[in-house]
Amino acid sequence: MARRGIIALGLGLRERRHKMAIRDETRMLLESMGRLFEDKATRQVIDAAETGVFATGLWAAMVETGLPHAALPESAGGADAEWSDLFATLRVAGRFSAPIPLAETMQAGWIAADAGLETVDGPMTVGPVRASDRLTLERDGNGWRLSGIASRVPYARAATRILLLADGPDGEMAVTLDGLAGVEVAPGKNIANEPRDTLTFAGLRLSADAAAPVKSVSHAALYRRGALARATMMSGALERTLDLAVTYAQERQQFGRPISKFQAVQQNLAVLAGQTAAAIAASDVGIEALGGDPEREEFLIAIAKTRVGEAATLACEIAHQVHGAIGFTKEYALQLSTRRLWSWREEFGSDPEWAAKVGATVCARGADALWPTLTAA
Repeated sequence: MARRGIIALGLGLRERRHKMAIRDETRMLLESMGRLFEDKATRQVIDAAETGVFATGLWAAMVETGLPHAALPESAGGADAEWSDLFATLRVAGRFSAPIPLAETMQAGWIAADAGLETVDGPMTVGPVRASDRLTLERDGNGWRLSGIASRVPYARAATRILLLADGPDGEMAVTLDGLAGVEVAPGKNIANEPRDTLTFAGLRLSADAAAPVKSVSHAALYRRGALARATMMSGALERTLDLAVTYAQERQQFGRPISKFQAVQQNLAVLAGQTAAAIAASDVGIEALGGDPEREEFLIAIAKTRVGEAATLACEIAHQVHGAIGFTKEYALQLSTRRLWSWREEFGSDPEWAAKVGATVCARGADALWPTLTAA
C-alpha cells in the first residue's frame, strides 16, 4: 500500500531535529492539504454526501497522500508521523467540511497498531464513541462472541473496516469488523447529514484473529482523542465561518455603504474573530498534551472541548445574524459550517460533560492549586 506522497514531504519522520524545519514541513503539509480539499471537497461532493453518496474520489485522493495512515510505524506502511501534525490537518478538513471519516480512520489505525491488527486503505471508523456505551467480548471455542450496543458510530455503513474496543476476559481488546453482516444496524445521521449509525451486537460470532488485547489504548483514551478531533475540526469550521461573515459584511450594501462599516456589525465580527482565535488556541493546547500524562491530557482536552463548544455557540449566532436570512438557505455555504459546528459540539461528549470534568479536576486539586493550574504552561 502506498503511504508516501504528501506525507513524505510534509510530515517527515522522527529524525527531524530542527524546530524551524518542523514548522516549515507542517506549513507545507497544511498548504498541500488545503489545495487538495479545495479541489476535491467541492460543493457538489458535499451535497452528494449528504444524500448518502460516499465521497469516493475525495477519499482516493486522501489515500494517495498517505495521510489516513501516517501515524502508523514505517514497518506497517505509515510515516511514523507526529500526532500534532495530523491533528493540524483535521482543522483543514473541518474548514472545508470534508465529508469523509478522516479522524476516525486515523484513530482506527492507532488502535490497530497498538493491538497488532492490520489496517486497510478504505475508510475506517471506531466505536464505541459514547462514554456510556460498552461492548463485551467472550470466548467461544476458538473464536469470540461480541455483545452490546455502539451508538451513533460515524460512517459505520460506509466503512471498509470498523475498529471497536470491548471488555474482554482479561481486559480491553480491539475488535475488527469488515462489513456489518450479522449486525443489527439502525441508520442515523447528525444535523449535518453525516452518517451516525447505531450498531447492536447480539453475541456476534468472530474468528480468533478478529480480536487482540490492546497495550496502551483504552476506551477512555479513544473518547479523549475523539473529543479533541472534534474540537480541532470545529476550530477549522469556525475559521470558515469567520471568513464567510467578514466577506459578506464587506460586500453587502445597506444605506449606500457596506454593512461592515456599521459599528454594531464591526463589534459582532470582532467577537466572532476573538471566539475563533480562542477556539484555535484551546484546541492547540489539547493537541500539545497528547501522549503525555493521561490526567493532564484529559484535563486539557476537557478545556479544549468546552472552550471550542462555547465559541461555536456564539459564532453561529453572530454569523447568522450578520448574514440574515441568506445564511440559512441551502444554496449558501454558511450552513455547511454551522450545521457541523452544532453537530460536532455534541459528539464525544457535550460541553456540559467536559466542563464538569474541568470543574471536578480543579476542585480535587484544592484552592491552593487553582492559580498554578491556571498559569501552568
